[in-house]
Amino acid sequence: MAATPDTADMEEPTARQQAVLDAVLSLMVEEGDQLTMTAVARRASCSKETLYKWFGDRDGLLAATVRWQAARVRAGRYDRPTLDIGTLRDSLKGFAATWLAVISSPTSIALNRLAIGHAASRKSNLGGIVLENGRFAIGERLRPVLEAGREAGLLAFEDSETAFRSFFGLVGRDVQIRLLLGDSLTLGPDEIARDAARATDQFLTLYGRADTSTNVLSAPEA
Repeated sequence: MAATPDTADMEEPTARQQAVLDAVLSLMVEEGDQLTMTAVARRASCSKETLYKWFGDRDGLLAATVRWQAARVRAGRYDRPTLDIGTLRDSLKGFAATWLAVISSPTSIALNRLAIGHAASRKSNLGGIVLENGRFAIGERLRPVLEAGREAGLLAFEDSETAFRSFFGLVGRDVQIRLLLGDSLTLGPDEIARDAARATDQFLTLYGRADTSTNVLSAPEA
């Protein structure tokens, strides 16, 4: 049986399009609300006509950028019919680690600050774009992993959205709000790995089947 991806097949941006999306993220960090199609075209060394052809308009470009950033958050691959608690734990831990790495990056902080400002002022639909292509899309990406765990008898929950929100809270804690408010919090790879493992063990303590989870869960790392 082939391994199951953590998300449905999605059209991957070409290398050239990825360069454009990375240029958008860089400009958001540098210029914030002053992002324009002209600036993106100049930074990415392409024409505005090409941008409109690929992404439609500014909102389309922003939506693609958010999807590209959120695509870095993955739960890995797993064999659904033979899923065991060790593989489930590794998938959840991998998801947690990539999400923490993404939300603590300067590009995500700049993007989310901009989206919050636009949502408050109703200046644009950037807040809705970030919700739809960021938080909600990430939730849908992890849902199959959680449901596979339930089908395998490893997890016990009634509603996958509620289970996801619990996991999301355990992973994120107060990290994102502190970063958005300017706290000089720094998350290095080792700390991210420890936090991801701790959140995963806490989640499996809450939702793991007692007859399976207690055999593999390690004590939360200090």
